[in-house]
Amino acid sequence: MFAGTNMGAAPALAPHHMAMIPPDRLAEIQKEYFTELAHLATNPEAIEVKDRRFSGKAWHSSWSKTIAATYLLNAKHLMALAKAVDTDEKSRQKILFTTEQMIDALSPSNFIATNPEVLENIISSQGQSLQNGIVNLLADMKKGKVSQTDETAFELGKNIATTEGQVVFRCELFELIQYTPLTETVYARPYLMVPPCINKYYILDLQPENSVVRYMVEQGHTVFLVSWKNPDDSMSKVTWEDYVGDGVIKAIEVAKNIGGTDQINILGFCVGGTLVASALAVLAAKKDNSIASLTLLTTLLDFTNTGILDVFIDETMVKMRETTIGGESGKFGMMSGLDLGNTFSFLRPNDLVWNYVVENYLKGNSPPPFDLLYWNGDSTNLPGAMYCWYLRHTYLQNDLVKPGKVSLCGQKIDLSKIDCPAYIYASQEDHIVPWQSAYQSTQILSGKKHFVLGASGHIAGVINPPAKNKRYYFENSKIAKTADEWLADAKEIKGSWWPDYTKWLAQFGGEKIAARKVFGNSKYKKLEAAPGKYVKEKLGPAV
Repeated sequence: MFAGTNMGAAPALAPHHMAMIPPDRLAEIQKEYFTELAHLATNPEAIEVKDRRFSGKAWHSSWSKTIAATYLLNAKHLMALAKAVDTDEKSRQKILFTTEQMIDALSPSNFIATNPEVLENIISSQGQSLQNGIVNLLADMKKGKVSQTDETAFELGKNIATTEGQVVFRCELFELIQYTPLTETVYARPYLMVPPCINKYYILDLQPENSVVRYMVEQGHTVFLVSWKNPDDSMSKVTWEDYVGDGVIKAIEVAKNIGGTDQINILGFCVGGTLVASALAVLAAKKDNSIASLTLLTTLLDFTNTGILDVFIDETMVKMRETTIGGESGKFGMMSGLDLGNTFSFLRPNDLVWNYVVENYLKGNSPPPFDLLYWNGDSTNLPGAMYCWYLRHTYLQNDLVKPGKVSLCGQKIDLSKIDCPAYIYASQEDHIVPWQSAYQSTQILSGKKHFVLGASGHIAGVINPPAKNKRYYFENSKIAKTADEWLADAKEIKGSWWPDYTKWLAQFGGEKIAARKVFGNSKYKKLEAAPGKYVKEKLGPAV
């Protein structure tokens, strides 16, 4: 039907897949397809294309609308075939994911010959747009990834990660930053933030107007933050246990010591939240009451349902990683941050891959500056030993929720022994941490829980400053048995969830005291100004 794709004929899967589709369902899908195709062919004037890939003016011609509509029809029925395959749930997930990847890749918008906007650009620029696109493509091939933003527009400490503070502790795993108070008085208890060790910490400190760190400092908290080191080959043997004990627990110890308090409040984001929960379970086993409150942002503790990421995880894949980089064969290596970043991008290929292929390569445009996408491209490696432990004991075997199954730092851990109050946040459209799975933490932790469901995705839902008055969140003070029951009785509230959170956190801050003018103390002295050294380390080669 149209050049550059293989989707002109009636949609079909490979013969062995066809054999797994019940004949009556296959016949029904085929009948639906040919009926809709006939309607499309006989009523071209009635074509209405509702897809932002084809929303530009150039797509409004009869020829272009027919191309787009035929593609969407084929895509719809390919997905119907994939869903109809009679197989186990794991295999069905893989078939659906692979089919979606193929469909997105074969969009007519991704090819010069079938994208009228690209053709118009080539003509109007006398071929310059195509030349620019080739230059962009060659540059990205050297980097090994598709550029999503103008990376020259940002500099750490200058116009991104700018909240004032000092590094007050440094070890092989992390730096600890203490931020400058912005209020005359502060809560007595320090507030420790533990970001994920995938990518850099400054997702929590992008620019002043959308910085979680600055907002929390402005609310009167003495904020400490873990800045993980970008691992190199020398760290390939570092384990999950090291991240828990020498990482999170050490950071808790330093924050308590500098703050001069017996307790602190702690926040964990994504993988950082899983690390924090692991650490708190170790402390619970030791009867250590160092934590006044726990905050988990888009965090998995129960890995029963991991959403789309489950298609990548099985025994064969985990075993392969353990053999090649996890030390099982005596060889340790690194999990490439570049590979991880590309994998996450292909979880949302139209938004994070093909959109930029069209704009950067086919149209010859340069991507505009965008702080969140700059952070997204600033990847980090992961130590092979740590990564493989994480895959097996969380995604594959879901061991963390099994009391006594996992031993860390000399303790058999039980997440249900974590009894401090907990604020648990999830994002409604999160494709990395399904919100229903994040909700399961309310059924695991034994302290008083407060669950909030925000709008948007894994990152955009979290980074939602109140001043912009965007989006909404759901709040329900009663914890129900299931996520759906909780949502059924929840109230939708316009705007950011941040004020709800700071109101909740205030009750665990302790008394108000005069803000300190010095950083660190006699034991932990300031080392250098924020954002510190580790966050500036770029991605190294992976084995």
